[in-house]
Amino acid sequence: MYVDFNSLPDSARIWIYQSNREFSQNEQELIVNNAKAFIDSWTRHGDDLKGSFTISYNRFLVIAVDENFANVSGCSIDASVRFIKGLEQELSVDLLNKLNIAFKTMDDVNSVNLSDFKEFISQGKISKETIVFNNLVATKKEFETSWEVPADQSWHQRLF
Repeated sequence: MYVDFNSLPDSARIWIYQSNREFSQNEQELIVNNAKAFIDSWTRHGDDLKGSFTISYNRFLVIAVDENFANVSGCSIDASVRFIKGLEQELSVDLLNKLNIAFKTMDDVNSVNLSDFKEFISQGKISKETIVFNNLVATKKEFETSWEVPADQSWHQRLF
């Protein structure tokens, strides 16, 4: 069952899918419609899940579920991954590549592959203070407080 993202508790479990490029306005509308439909039909062994989503920076799709309502199962997680793979095909974007890294320069969000990120570090284009997106956060609260952080406060620190 779809609910407003802001109505989910801080403990809601999340998954962040980062696109290798920005979504167009038409693509965002398609994502919104498809995500609402998916979440409305998302179940765990036949029981409804209470979930939501948000799109951030026209580049990140965040799927959330309230596990206080019902826990997700392996099958329900698999269903969400199938949904994401379907979006990838329909939009010709890469949402599942964990080797793409996003970071901010001024107010722009950039996405590069891991080897380019390391090269930017060696060239001094990225520092420990550069704001990165820690897509490993697991709850809505962490998303709101620890998703956009300086590189030295994230898993990215090991790259320096």
